[in-house]
Amino acid sequence: MTGLTPGEAATEAARAVASVAASERLRVVSTLIRLTGDWDLAEDCVQDALARALAVWPERGIPDNPGAWLSTVARNLAVDAIRKADADRRAARRHAVETSIESEGEEEPTMPTDAIDDDRLRLIFTCCHPALALESRVALTLRTVLGLSVAETAHVFLVSEPSMQKRLVRARAKIRGAGIPYRVPPAHLLPERTAGVLAVLYLLFTEGYSSGSGTDLVRPALAEEAIRLTRLVATLMPGQPEVLGLLALELFQHSRAATRLDGAGDLVLLEDQDRARWDAAAIAEGIGMLAQAERTLEPLATPPGPYLLQARIAAEHATAPTAAATDFARIAELYAVLGRIAPSPVVDLNRAIAVALSQGPDAGLALLDALDARLAEYHLQHATRADLLRRRGSDRDALPHYRRALELAPSDAERRFLQGRIDAVAARLDHRERGN
Repeated sequence: MTGLTPGEAATEAARAVASVAASERLRVVSTLIRLTGDWDLAEDCVQDALARALAVWPERGIPDNPGAWLSTVARNLAVDAIRKADADRRAARRHAVETSIESEGEEEPTMPTDAIDDDRLRLIFTCCHPALALESRVALTLRTVLGLSVAETAHVFLVSEPSMQKRLVRARAKIRGAGIPYRVPPAHLLPERTAGVLAVLYLLFTEGYSSGSGTDLVRPALAEEAIRLTRLVATLMPGQPEVLGLLALELFQHSRAATRLDGAGDLVLLEDQDRARWDAAAIAEGIGMLAQAERTLEPLATPPGPYLLQARIAAEHATAPTAAATDFARIAELYAVLGRIAPSPVVDLNRAIAVALSQGPDAGLALLDALDARLAEYHLQHATRADLLRRRGSDRDALPHYRRALELAPSDAERRFLQGRIDAVAARLDHRERGN
């Protein structure tokens, strides 16, 4: 890279690799799975291509089209691997991959316009096939769709890495052995997969705004990919309230993308974000989608589902002119309903926050008392308790909870934010003591 020191070139290349991994990994993996039929090979080739980029780009420069580079290198690696395997057994797969490379060359593959032909959606529907056990569906989703490592996936399930590796191998073997098709199913089979697919899409979306570890708390490319795929599901299943609700929820949350971090990459709380910089077009589209979902719900005479309820909550935040004007009493009511139809300690935590902001810190702290055991290792539970104690004026009681949240926080941005709060509270306590 011209004009950069080797260290600067390596840093720039690492950033570019992280960006292309977030935006293109799912596309390349899903396409390789379709072409080769080999899940392990597809994942290994993409990981090897990313590793090669880290080694090559600092010296040769970042390519003009990093996504096309990743796709071509990964496919070439797949061809090489297949050539080394049993020629008779894999001849058809080798021909499919080589033909694809020859026809596409270095150019970025054209985005399919038909949802049925979208490899990423194929992959998600395959991961959510009802023939797979629920834990296998979740594990495949985390590993193959979200790109978590085997170790990270094992951590989610609280099992060892070798155990998770065996579980993933069994799940892929089940797909091959049971002849589970790699496709978006026909219309009459869509309903039985809807809940699982929507859960995967929301996982993909939230991973874009709550990275499990490392330096990148916010990765908008993942959120944008989830929105794109949710739109495709909406075209496959028109008039489904939960699909429309999820799309509205994603649009509302994504509208704040530009304000979640400041110029230094530090976390900015919702109450402190510059609402003038929120994406008004995304909010308007979310309002439209939510209204459409509400209209489709009325003739069904059924209660709203979890995504529609969450979209209503997100709409309250997105349409409030200021943080102080937000109707937190209404939000608390919606969380209470959500907690009844989709019980979760995280939902209860969010309700406690809304209650605190509408009725005062003590009311929220009372609700938190019932959550400690269930969320003992969740950093936001400790951060919430610390914040409510701070708002109540109990700085000394807040400090140990801020420190515990800091120990558990998974990302650098969150750790910097919490350290800033600890420093501010400690300084305020020191000032008071000196004043006395």
